[in-house]
Amino acid sequence: MRKGICVAGNMIVDILYRINHYPSEGTLTHIRDGIDRATGGAVCNVIVDLAKLDPDLPLQAMGKIGTDAEGDLVMKVLGEYPNIDTGNVLREGVSAFTIVMNDESTHQRTFFTYLGANGKFSEDDIDWSRVSADIFHIGYLLLLNDLDQPDAEYGSKMARLLHNAQAHGLKTSIDVVSEAGDRFTRLVPPAMRYTDYCVINEYEAEMTTGVKLRDDRGGLIRDHLPAALAKMKEMGVSTWAVIHCPEGGWGLDEAGRYVERASLQLPEGYIQGSTGAGDAFCAGVLYGAEVGLSLAEAIDLGIGSAAASLSKNGATEGMRSRAEVEVLLKRFDRRQP
Repeated sequence: MRKGICVAGNMIVDILYRINHYPSEGTLTHIRDGIDRATGGAVCNVIVDLAKLDPDLPLQAMGKIGTDAEGDLVMKVLGEYPNIDTGNVLREGVSAFTIVMNDESTHQRTFFTYLGANGKFSEDDIDWSRVSADIFHIGYLLLLNDLDQPDAEYGSKMARLLHNAQAHGLKTSIDVVSEAGDRFTRLVPPAMRYTDYCVINEYEAEMTTGVKLRDDRGGLIRDHLPAALAKMKEMGVSTWAVIHCPEGGWGLDEAGRYVERASLQLPEGYIQGSTGAGDAFCAGVLYGAEVGLSLAEAIDLGIGSAAASLSKNGATEGMRSRAEVEVLLKRFDRRQP
C-alpha cells in the first residue's frame, strides 16, 4: 500500500549578499560581511516543512543537484530529517543557485538565477518503480527547463510526466513559480489535465485562468475567486483546486463544494520574513490530503503552516509540528474581509 509524499523538482541554493546599494550599470558597490547560503526551491522547502509537520510521515525527495558544495548543502539539510529519503536525488554538474543582492539602503532584493542541474531534470531521471509514495508533488512549473518544453501528444513534457505518474497509481500535485510573461497559458493548462491537487497563489491563478483577481489598487476581488477555481477544474484538476494569498485560502473540493477560509490576524512584529510562506501553505494542504482531512481542514492547516513560517526569517525555520500549528490556529483571530 502506498503511503507518504514524494516531492520533486526544484532544488536550489540561495547565496545571500548584503550590499550598500544596488549599483547602476558599469559602477561598483561594496558587499558587506554576512554572506550566507540557504536551501530553497519546491523540493527543499516543501519536504522540510512536511518533515517538521509530521516526523513519522514517509517522504521522498526527487530532483537533480550538482556535485559541488551547493549540492552538498542540499544533501546535508535534507539528511537532518530521518523520514526524508534522498535515494531519488541525482547528482551531476553544477547545482542550481540564485544570487540574492539585498540592498541595505532600500531593503529591495535583486535576483540572479542559474538553472544548472535543475534545468536538466527530466522524466528520464525517474524510476517510477522506486516511488512508493501516495502523492507525487512537483514544482515549480515554469522553472524546470526540460519539463517546460513542448510535447506533441501531451502539450508539454511536464504534462506527459504527470500522466505517467497517474498511470503508475500516484495522485499528482503541482505548484507554479510566479514569473512575469505569457508562458502560463501555454504550459500550466496542459499539466492541469493530469493533476489531482493544484495549490497556487492568486497571481498564478489569474495568469493561468485569465480571471482577474486583483483590482488596480491591489485589492483582492473575492467575488471572482469561485470563477477562477471553476476554470482550474475545467482545465482538468480532478480533486482539489486551491488558491492562496495573504488574505486567506479558497478552494473547490472533489465534489465541487466551495471553501473559503480567512488567514490569521497576526500581531504587529510577529512577521519576521515571508520567504517560503507559500510553500508552507502548500505543505499544509498536501499533508491534509495525505491524512484524509476535508479541504476546509487542509486549507486551515495550510493557513496555520504559513503563519508558523512567517514567525522566523528563512524559508523553513518557522515551521512547527502539526499540533503546534493547530495551536496557532486557535491562538489568533481570523482576518476580516
